[in-house]
Amino acid sequence: MSNKDAIYSKPLEAIADFSFDDKVVQVFPDMIQRSVPGYSTIIAMTGVMAARYAQAGSFCYDLGSSLGASTLSLRQQLEHAEQKPAKIIAVDNSAAMQQRCQQIIAQDTSSTDVELVENNIQDVVIENASVVVLNFTLQFINIAAREALLQKIFNGMRSGGILILSEKFCFDDPHLQQLNTDLHHSFKRANGYSDMEISQKRTALEKVLLPETINTHQQRLKDVGFSSNDVWFQCFNFASLVAIK
Repeated sequence: MSNKDAIYSKPLEAIADFSFDDKVVQVFPDMIQRSVPGYSTIIAMTGVMAARYAQAGSFCYDLGSSLGASTLSLRQQLEHAEQKPAKIIAVDNSAAMQQRCQQIIAQDTSSTDVELVENNIQDVVIENASVVVLNFTLQFINIAAREALLQKIFNGMRSGGILILSEKFCFDDPHLQQLNTDLHHSFKRANGYSDMEISQKRTALEKVLLPETINTHQQRLKDVGFSSNDVWFQCFNFASLVAIK
C-alpha cells in the first residue's frame, strides 16, 4: 500500500535535487499518479503493445523500472501473447526501488520470468530485445548521452522490435509552453497538491529532469536507425512515442 506523497508539503530551507531515495520509494505510486497525467493509460497500453510485438525467445527490457509498474504490465499482458519472450529484464540504479520492486513482483502470479538488475541503464548490455520500455527515464539522462543510449538500444534489438518512450516534453512555442505548464499545475492542484508543493518539487527537479521537444526526440530516434516512430498518446506536456526497428 502506497503512502500519500507529502515530501514537499512543508517549507524547506534548502531544496535538494530530486532523487529516487527511500522517501520517494515510500510514496512513489501516489506521487506519479498525482503528478503525471495519463500515467495509468501509458502503463496499461505499454503491456498491450508488448504483447503484440514480443518475439519468441527474446528479451523485454524495462529500463528505469522503479517499482515495476511497466514490468507488471508487460508480464500480465504477455500471458496472452502469441509469442512468449524468454524473460523481462527490469533495470534500475536505485537500491531502494529495486528492493521494493522485488517484493511487488513476488506477489504477481504471471509466468514470464523477471530478472531485476540494479545498475545504470547506460551500463547495461542490451541484446536479443524485441521490446524495450523507457517510461519517464530518458528525461533523467544527461542530454549529451541520450543518443548513445538510444543507439545501444537500437543495436541490441531484433528487427521488428519496438521501443516505447514516454517523457515529459517542452515546446518551442512560448505560448504552448506556458499553456501546458499551467495545465499541468492545474492537474496537480486538482489532485490535492498545494502551490507550495508544486513550486518546491519543481525546484528539486529543475536540474535533474531535462525535457526536450517531441520533434527533438523523434529526430533522434530516426538518426539512430528506427524505421518509423510516432506519438501514440499525449496529455498536456506528457507524451509517449513508439518506435519500430
